[in-house]
Amino acid sequence: MFPKSTLSSASHSPGVYMMLSEKSAVLYVGKAKNLFKRLSSYVHFSGSRHSKTSVMLSHVKKVDTIITNTEKEALILEASLIKKHKPKYNIILRDDKNYPYIKVTVQEEWPRVLMARRKTRDKARYFGPYSSTSAMWTTLKLISALFPLRNCKGISLKKRSRPCLNRQIGKCLAPCSGSADRNLYQENVKHIIMLLEGRNHDLIATLKTRMEESSKLLNFEKAALLRDQISALSKTLEKQLISASHNKDQDIFGFARQGAAVTLAILLIRNGLINGSRTFFLPDPYGEDQAILSQVINQFYTDKNAVPGEILLPFEPSDFTLIEEHLNDSSPTKVYLKIPRRGNNHNLINMANTNALQVFAEKEKKKKSWLSLSTTMQKKLHLTRSPDRIECLDISNISGKQAVGSLVSFHRGEPDKGSFRHYRIKTIDGPNDYAMMKEVLERRLKKGLEEENLPDLFVVDGGKGQLGMALTVAKDLGIKDHLDWIGIAKEKQEEGEKLYKPGRKNPILLPSHNPVLLYLMRIRDESHRFGITFHRKLRKKATLTSELDTIPGIGVEKKKQLLKQLGSLKRIKKASVKELMVTEGIGPELAKEIHTFFQYHQKATD
Repeated sequence: MFPKSTLSSASHSPGVYMMLSEKSAVLYVGKAKNLFKRLSSYVHFSGSRHSKTSVMLSHVKKVDTIITNTEKEALILEASLIKKHKPKYNIILRDDKNYPYIKVTVQEEWPRVLMARRKTRDKARYFGPYSSTSAMWTTLKLISALFPLRNCKGISLKKRSRPCLNRQIGKCLAPCSGSADRNLYQENVKHIIMLLEGRNHDLIATLKTRMEESSKLLNFEKAALLRDQISALSKTLEKQLISASHNKDQDIFGFARQGAAVTLAILLIRNGLINGSRTFFLPDPYGEDQAILSQVINQFYTDKNAVPGEILLPFEPSDFTLIEEHLNDSSPTKVYLKIPRRGNNHNLINMANTNALQVFAEKEKKKKSWLSLSTTMQKKLHLTRSPDRIECLDISNISGKQAVGSLVSFHRGEPDKGSFRHYRIKTIDGPNDYAMMKEVLERRLKKGLEEENLPDLFVVDGGKGQLGMALTVAKDLGIKDHLDWIGIAKEKQEEGEKLYKPGRKNPILLPSHNPVLLYLMRIRDESHRFGITFHRKLRKKATLTSELDTIPGIGVEKKKQLLKQLGSLKRIKKASVKELMVTEGIGPELAKEIHTFFQYHQKATD
């Protein structure tokens, strides 16, 4: 049970405590206004031995404490430690999706608009994250049609004698040719930012004023262009759901519980319009509902999620005042936490709660779908167990170079990306796929034995030969019968896919539309994609290393700067001395040396 000796050195000050297991793994991180009182409550805990608190305390062998000056400091430190250690009994907001942003490179001489996977400190403006990728691409398409900017790569422009095709189709003002109107270009940037900020009504009003001015000046061509922009924006506004009669920024939290599981839905409202939503499923969170909501709020508002002016909550979380103070400290504008009881805001809470309940409905639907598919798989493939966890291995290489093994894992019908793994081939030189597969399988299965996390079904990409080799590895490790095995091989087009089972002479042939075959093909194709992506990165790195590293004065940082500035090795090779000098850290002498190096090698290969 919880070590009583902890109280002998516990302080009465505010702070953070970390419960550790026998192997010093962090099990739980908590904060307290008075560390002694909080730890005393655990020492004297007398709940059911089957409760989650009792189970957690039974694993605690040691408690570390960190004293802070204030309770607010403890709140911030608690969030930081949870993020760092990801303790088993704390709430972790896991989200399988990596939501994209729209990036406007306002720091560049001629800004661009593009999709970005993550924020960086490059002085650009970021909008999002967008929970709907299709909505983001629709927005980018609208921006491209209404307010054309350049979409060529690179911070600086490469001068052209004639512009590219984008200029001819009206998708770019062609600053590369030197003929672009800078005022018009910056005006387009300004309008794009207004659109992305949700100030659609202000933007339409601005465009109407400019249209009327152009008409008075008899500039009918420009007036017609502005008219078309206004029309397109108005149609877009009609499709958007107006959530309130105001133009506030709000986040609406919905909360639902079914048994031990909890779901949360967060509606993101910007300028009175629903901009997106996020949902989280917590299968068995530790703590009361008020404490759970408190932890979720504290975790949600990180660098990735901007804090709006109003946060509407379904009920009061623990540490309400403390959280509000902390959010105000981290936001440039005033932040209000509200628990609405009536009116429009209460209706929004009901909407968010309904969305949270819908997560349970979707989970139940997926559960039934998986139960049907897994039962069919067991029957069709003659499996000894339900294939809840399936893994598949792919080997990628070109003539043995940059060889890599890629393992993907699917759990109950969905990819478990946290269990995806890349393996650099260590012992094999030259093209030998069988030996490479043997090495990776041995490494994966040995670790699976140690950690007791072997899959239910292992899919081998290949026919009888590859499957036989995999079974030999499993037999040597004594785990041949610990899991099921299937080989999937692409045959001639008219024959389709063939599935090979251990001990079976003929392959299993399933119709091309069979859901079992489609699921296995999906897993196999994902292993290919995951492997090829990493293999290409290795090849690209090797190409850069082999050529740039031979130039004296070029180190890791200068390579990064060159690639960032010019976009690719191909452009570095073709760059002039002046173009190379634009790169940070590249002076005239080094630029000349790089230019001479590639010019010499170009002549040598001609």
